[in-house]
Amino acid sequence: MKKVIIIDDEPLARLIIREYLEDYPEMEIVDECNDGFEGAKAIAAHQPDLIFLDIQMPKINGFEMLEIIIEKPAVIFTTAFDEYALKAFETHALDYLLKPFSQERFAQAISKWKANSDNSLNPIDNLVKSSLIKQPDEQLRIVIKDGNEIKIIPTSEIEYLEAYDDYVKIHHLNKTHLKKKTMNYFEQTLNPKQFVRVHRSFILNINELTKIESFEKNSYVAILRSGKRIPISRTAYAPLKDSLGI
Repeated sequence: MKKVIIIDDEPLARLIIREYLEDYPEMEIVDECNDGFEGAKAIAAHQPDLIFLDIQMPKINGFEMLEIIIEKPAVIFTTAFDEYALKAFETHALDYLLKPFSQERFAQAISKWKANSDNSLNPIDNLVKSSLIKQPDEQLRIVIKDGNEIKIIPTSEIEYLEAYDDYVKIHHLNKTHLKKKTMNYFEQTLNPKQFVRVHRSFILNINELTKIESFEKNSYVAILRSGKRIPISRTAYAPLKDSLGI
């Protein structure tokens, strides 16, 4: 018996999937979830073989949920939006179903999943890492897993980001959180009017900047409200001034 979880904030969408799955007695629905938080908990509890996952949901979106899951099941996306890089879906994802989808289209997705069920490659890893897929709310928040807790950090409260081996340190309200992403990812994702990369290892929230001081010959340092000093590389100095309108 294959275990399935449906994660969608629309009751009607969950109902349709549940009815379509009646044609597959070898597949058992072990849980239904209304948002990404519930979905992450259900996946950890049940370890499903397959999930049907919506993209736009309350609290955290489908991509953010996938980021905080350690053991990722196979995923078939269900979405009402075709503007979120469908070409990337076709390239990386197992499959996507554009709402409203027919029972025939649903059967095609199940067939594709069955054909790939023995494949050791997990296409979702590439999908999550793909820089082609961005959600508007990614400019407004960062979702992290802190022990057993899932936290949402508003980007407006971030002081700066710092490279840390294979992770990025997020400095937020006198605390630090680790996120397994790259500096390039955040440079491309965060609002460029608010966040500026001032050094190979630092991205600065310019709202936290109080002044810029000379450090050595042709080098500068950013002074933040907290009193922290962030180095500014020579190549980043001019773009930073442009961002500040000076």
